Amino acid sequence: MSRFAPRRSGDVARMVRQEVLGLVTTHDCGGFISTPLPLFAELDEAGEVRMLVGHFAKANPHVARVVATPRAHVSFFGPHAYISPSMVSKTDWGPTWNYRLAQFEVDIMLEPGNEDRVIRTLATLLEGTEEGGWTVERMGPRYADLVAHVVAFRAKVVRSSTRFKLGQDESMTSFQEILAALGDTPLSRAMREQRD
Repeated sequence: MSRFAPRRSGDVARMVRQEVLGLVTTHDCGGFISTPLPLFAELDEAGEVRMLVGHFAKANPHVARVVATPRAHVSFFGPHAYISPSMVSKTDWGPTWNYRLAQFEVDIMLEPGNEDRVIRTLATLLEGTEEGGWTVERMGPRYADLVAHVVAFRAKVVRSSTRFKLGQDESMTSFQEILAALGDTPLSRAMREQRD
């Protein structure tokens, strides 16, 4: 196993939950199309991502593309940052970039009629269930117009790869210096999670 592999079962699912925005890319003889979309994961019994769920605007050329060519690539990226040699006391230390990346090869299946469930699930995941959080009911009659202009989809994971390059190969001294320089940021929290 690579030193940059996620350490625990559920790390990739947690990343998808934290990042939310996935870049969906398809390719055929017409070239590449990429669309950033908020997505949520459906997990198997072991807590691994088996399905990514979201919706396209019906006007998006991706809709026709996935009907003809359902195979796609979905990437979740972040947090990330340049790590400068000025952050560490080791004199021969070189610059690097720390990041977290999860990539999924998927087969996309459009699910017309499932838009309400997908939108409500995304809203709950993003807004939470606390009093005062946004719900689709706040849109009133305009919500029906929104739903009419999107199409839900589920993307079955065929293959996945991850790389969590978060300072696991640094000495504890250099690692602590980098954390101190970064402060309390999403990247420093991700680094701590993978080192603990």
